[in-house]
Amino acid sequence: MAELVLASDRHAVAASPRTRRRYIIVLAILIILAVGFAFGLLAWDNPMPVGSDGFWRIANLRTTNVVVMLVVAFAQAIATVSFQTATNNRIITPSIMGFESLYVAVQTSAVYLLGVAGVVAIQGVPQFLLQIALMVGFALVLYGWLLSGRYGNLQIMLLVGIVIGGGLGSVSAFMQRLLTPSEFDVLAARLFGNVSNADASYLPVAIPLVLVAGGVLWARARTLDVLALGRDASVNLGVAHRRETMLVLTMVSILMAVSTALVGPMTFLGFLVATLAYQFADTHEHRLIFPVAVLTGFVVLSGAYFVMRNIFSAQGVVSIIIEMVGGTVFLFVILRKGRL
Repeated sequence: MAELVLASDRHAVAASPRTRRRYIIVLAILIILAVGFAFGLLAWDNPMPVGSDGFWRIANLRTTNVVVMLVVAFAQAIATVSFQTATNNRIITPSIMGFESLYVAVQTSAVYLLGVAGVVAIQGVPQFLLQIALMVGFALVLYGWLLSGRYGNLQIMLLVGIVIGGGLGSVSAFMQRLLTPSEFDVLAARLFGNVSNADASYLPVAIPLVLVAGGVLWARARTLDVLALGRDASVNLGVAHRRETMLVLTMVSILMAVSTALVGPMTFLGFLVATLAYQFADTHEHRLIFPVAVLTGFVVLSGAYFVMRNIFSAQGVVSIIIEMVGGTVFLFVILRKGRL
């Protein structure tokens, strides 16, 4: 499989010493940048000498944000690359299935029904698990219903996902108009993707879920290579296409649910990371794409937070900038390809 050419412009790294060398150089650069930005987030403006007990005490206070960035980067990168392979489309992302609209609907409903005091009272791991369960349950019902039917296919599933997402968005907008100004302020802070939204108490739950779901997809990298060939080719090569697609989409739903419940919506982060990863790695082998995608996601997140926090003192707008850059790349890719 390592030597398999997936398309005329796709090649495996193992096919050429030059491409193998290029891949190793890209991977090394990303690792250096990731370590540099992570250390910068821990050490910048740290008044204590590097290596002292005081330095590490202050650094430990900042560790949560770095770990959250790594979890989000891992989840978004693996989920987006796998989702694009399962749907055989390099433009659409898991966000199109309504995960973020469902997150907004859950948050808005909580504030609308319980008020600010009620939302604050139920915060914690149970609320986090409930959000994940709702998003994963929504995805599984949608996948099971639309992919197991006689006429079920991915295209119909995607269209239904878009319609449901739009409907949830309309319901959320209606409830938001009925909130008081103070309630809306509390809600608005939750609806922007922000690493600061994450609670350290969520990590013991989020990390195992992300590692298990991501590990399943990583372990099936060879199968994903075959799925990328399309339904007919994968069936002819002995792959149970529908079963594998359901498995991939289930793991993707877990990754996206954890990421969204942890930090909030980040619509174009996954698309930006996946697009850059394919350009950097210059291969479509998933066992090689995954490491580049994860490192790229962490570099984008940590680099953006480092620059905006320590140079411009505007860490609150990081997600907005990432969305703007990701949206611009999205439009550029669509205009260049001329189709979805």
